[in-house]
Amino acid sequence: MKESWSSVDTLETNFRPLVVIELAKGTKEETIEWFTKRIVDKKANGGAQLLIKPLVTENGDENIYLVGASHLRLLLGAENVGLVKECNDNSMRAFTYSSRKTFKDFADDNQNFLTMSECQYIIKHELENLRAKDEKMIPGYPQAKLYPGKSIVRRLLTNGILVQIFPLHDREELKKLRHTWYGQVKIGYQPLDEIRCYFGETIALYFGFLEYFTFALIPMAVIGIPYYVFAWEDYDKYVMFATFNLLWSTVILEVWKRICAVMTYRWGTLLMKRQFEEPRPGFHGVLGINPVTGREEPVYSSIKRQLRIYLVSVPFVCLCLYFSLYVMMIYFDLEQWALDYHEENKSHFSNLMLYVPSIIYAVVIEIMNRIYRYAAEFLTSWENHRLESSYQNHLILKVLVFNFLNCFASLFYIAFVLFDMKLLRQSLATLLITSQILNQFAESLLPYWLQKRHMKKMKERMHSLKMDTDLSLVEQVNSEKEMGTYLGTFDDYLELFLQFGYVSLFSCVYPLAAVFAVLNNITEIYSDALKMCRVYKRPFAEPTANIGVWQLAFETMSVISVVTNCILIGMSPQVNALFPDSKMDLILTVALVEHLLLAIKFVMAFVIPDKPREIQIKLAKLEFESLEALKQQVRVTDLYSSER
Repeated sequence: MKESWSSVDTLETNFRPLVVIELAKGTKEETIEWFTKRIVDKKANGGAQLLIKPLVTENGDENIYLVGASHLRLLLGAENVGLVKECNDNSMRAFTYSSRKTFKDFADDNQNFLTMSECQYIIKHELENLRAKDEKMIPGYPQAKLYPGKSIVRRLLTNGILVQIFPLHDREELKKLRHTWYGQVKIGYQPLDEIRCYFGETIALYFGFLEYFTFALIPMAVIGIPYYVFAWEDYDKYVMFATFNLLWSTVILEVWKRICAVMTYRWGTLLMKRQFEEPRPGFHGVLGINPVTGREEPVYSSIKRQLRIYLVSVPFVCLCLYFSLYVMMIYFDLEQWALDYHEENKSHFSNLMLYVPSIIYAVVIEIMNRIYRYAAEFLTSWENHRLESSYQNHLILKVLVFNFLNCFASLFYIAFVLFDMKLLRQSLATLLITSQILNQFAESLLPYWLQKRHMKKMKERMHSLKMDTDLSLVEQVNSEKEMGTYLGTFDDYLELFLQFGYVSLFSCVYPLAAVFAVLNNITEIYSDALKMCRVYKRPFAEPTANIGVWQLAFETMSVISVVTNCILIGMSPQVNALFPDSKMDLILTVALVEHLLLAIKFVMAFVIPDKPREIQIKLAKLEFESLEALKQQVRVTDLYSSER
């Protein structure tokens, strides 16, 4: 018998707090009563059908609430969001409550069938899909207008009534994860399955890609060292190095697809269907019916969205690109000033001054990137995209275009306008090393120091605030709510993308780039693990089947690197000496080699399957079984109809 939402018992004898909701102090009682009622109301009445309890503190404040759910409610929620679990026959299938007995480790009394991160993801999904129906405003706040289809949580956040929503840490599991992840310095693989169980697939995939990319850089680093030491000015010897680099960039990206498919199949997200993607919380519009699912959801005109994109967002991005180029020209003026100063003085100080403009420019680039990021987020949110994937794709496109120009425009100008290879090596090395130092400081060291400082103050006030001690629930919530919020893997992937550009675009000029990248990534693994476990609140898990649009971004960068390296080799004196009489022959030869390398890249990408044979067979078997089950269902229906 199929379990209905209306029959779900919202009472739970053993309440397990999973998610924390913090309301603003002084929130009106009628607002709290209305919001909590919507959370516990049945699904048929537009509620989330969850459990909620106030966190009773010593000072009597009741602005913090704990949210949980009954075991049955979580199981039905797992079916609703399309979670995929392992069956008794070792296959992976979308979980359904009616066939729950066929799934591995399932038992009616097994509360651990769903991981804590999966339970928190289900609760987040239900809270985000609380939408206004007949309400015109938030009770108690006439200025906070509501209309049908508006996300209630989103409106509460934008009006400052709801401060934050975050999942609680599991202190025992976190302690075990910290020990196996970064508690001891060792050469080995990261515990990706444990990371996935605790933080979700999106974060586990990032750390998997970071680890894979670091190992993939080692051959480039090993080969680059002797080239740097023995063949610094001999450009013709770089032809083999650059060719290896170009083929290497193709192979590692194709192999990553296969590794990613194996991991996400094991985790179940490779099979999750796209149709389960709900409208994002920030999406607003008039409440209507989705023609595909038949569900009620906001509807917004795509024409209005396109007008916002092309009449506002695109001109703004172009203006920012122009400003970036203007700053770049100021950098070259400073570079010329430093060079003139060195020519006049010829001292150790003047020699050091040659690096100052590049360092200043690297710092300015990082500042501009971060400021632009906030503007891009605002614009993309204003465009009102329906799906989170669409929102992320438009945001990533905006940021990548600006960051690519901002970080690499000066290098292209030096290489192909000034034709100054010495300055190109100097600028590339300075930009790479400076950006790595700044990123390590801004993303890990500074947040960790601020968090340690805050924890020290809390310890003085509460006498016991180390995460390893036996804290009460009140103390745990109070400590975690003050932690920083992890904003996702966007900045982490962007850092790797820019690093990949520094390594691949001008590899024949500065082969040591891969060495610095490996050293940076080794520290990055430990520092990112530290900030996930000790600096930031626990983020909500987000199921994903791959690294998304970042795969395309890396592949695009590898194609651009073919063009840049071929041109740089064609510009070398040794290659030019082979064509003393005809520059046209040189250009045609370089173009031919470039097209040949691109052809090899695309052939390799085509020949190497995205999924291993074993995974392809398993997916085909599941598709076949689904078709057979559908045929059997049709036969039964037809037989029943004929008998009637």
